[in-house]
Amino acid sequence: MIGARALIQTLVDSGVNTCFMNPGTSEMHFVHELDAVPQMRGVLALFEGVATGAADGYGRMTGRPAAALLHLGPGLGNGLANLHNARRAHTPVVAIVGAHATYHEHYDAPLQSDIEGVARNVSGWYRASAFPRDVGRDAAAAVAAALQPPGQVVTLVLPADVSWGEGAVPARPRALPPAQPVDDEAVEQAAAVLTSQEPALLLLGGAGTREPGSRAASRICAATGARMLGEVFPARQERGAGVPQLERLAYVAEAAEKQLQGIRHLVLAGARSPVSFFAYPGRPSDLVPDGASVHALADGTEDVTGTLEALADRVAPGTTPKLAELDPPAAPAGALDVNTLAAAVGATLPENAIVVDEAQTSSLGLPAATANAARHDWITETGGAIGQGLPAALGAAIAAPDRQVLCVQADGSAMYTHQALWTMARERADVTTILVSNDAYAILRFELQRVGAGPAGEAGPAARRMLDLSDPSINHTAIAQGFGVDAVRVSTADELVAALRRAYAEPGPHLIEATVPPLL
Repeated sequence: MIGARALIQTLVDSGVNTCFMNPGTSEMHFVHELDAVPQMRGVLALFEGVATGAADGYGRMTGRPAAALLHLGPGLGNGLANLHNARRAHTPVVAIVGAHATYHEHYDAPLQSDIEGVARNVSGWYRASAFPRDVGRDAAAAVAAALQPPGQVVTLVLPADVSWGEGAVPARPRALPPAQPVDDEAVEQAAAVLTSQEPALLLLGGAGTREPGSRAASRICAATGARMLGEVFPARQERGAGVPQLERLAYVAEAAEKQLQGIRHLVLAGARSPVSFFAYPGRPSDLVPDGASVHALADGTEDVTGTLEALADRVAPGTTPKLAELDPPAAPAGALDVNTLAAAVGATLPENAIVVDEAQTSSLGLPAATANAARHDWITETGGAIGQGLPAALGAAIAAPDRQVLCVQADGSAMYTHQALWTMARERADVTTILVSNDAYAILRFELQRVGAGPAGEAGPAARRMLDLSDPSINHTAIAQGFGVDAVRVSTADELVAALRRAYAEPGPHLIEATVPPLL
């Protein structure tokens, strides 16, 4: 058996049955062997950033890794931004990078590069298979490493001669280590803090933003009077009717400081201590209020949910969580802006939908408008590297084909990975995309003022031109149609509601280009 087949078979036996790929010459034996192992689903992407972003979205929804097949160092580099987002989300992803044959490396051919140097930026585990006999063992180890709590990106390099060489055998899946037991001492310390009558806040991240964790946190807060917030960009948050409402820490540091004002104790459950997203002149980077104490209840390597439940049993026995009721907003009419766009999403969101949010400034009204919508999952851009929305929505749709996926996508960010639309059409993925078109990098207009470079309205013509997308305006409807996706343009709230209802009722991908005035 050649190395490529042993690799694919080991991946499948280890629970990895989907591979998003943009292959090249070095990966042709892997591609050829897909027919020999039909349990592996290959999904072609037109750009490596789509493959890695889709693997991220897939992993967030399944809790198990997808593979991403990439071509040498440059291919890995092209996929790096969304691997960064996956790293920040602690998503299990197995990146398989084809490489030159081992005997070819010393010739320094044009595509020769330092693959390990590139991979180490995002990978918690790295290995290059040296011989065909090693491939099965290395693949099993890679999957086990990807699933190491709380999850991570791993990179396995497959040289071409190792891929085509004979003598390989599949390896059995590796047993995963048992979950760490709940730290009773940390629970007791948190209980003492939360029942001290001093203002306390429970900051949830990772598994804490899923329903079991938020239910336990809601019980704790109901019994102790503490408040709870979710991290700024959760990897996956369960929301809507029947789930506790969990407001998120604000992205804007000034707003986050107001949320945290007066807190004496900050208890971290799967979240990191809050810091400003960027540095700003004259403003602190650390958002913890002066004089407040930070207490680590459980980090991502520990059993966050089990720890929250143990804490709830300790301080809130018999207390029930406060759950959101089903009370979506009325369908809006009239002018389309960020508020009516949000109301349209909340009014029409299907039961059990998956929302992928990369709307940037246009997402400001979405959390409130969907808090009492039908139950759903929310995926955000954990690492801040734009171009995640469309690929993550693709991966989520392939992970959960029985669920509707809504991607709310800013126009500037869409251009980084708009090739994902083609794969959505090819795979018949049920993704509805609201492409929010405001002809601007509106978030950067906002940041221009915040970093002290001057108000956006007072910027000179050269600066304004760098933040403007209207010369010429981009026809996102035509782009989507060119990729084979059903697409329409809307300019009123009524039209958006109608287009959403039609898209949800019809199978396959749809794009709705919604023209919305920029906030700045």
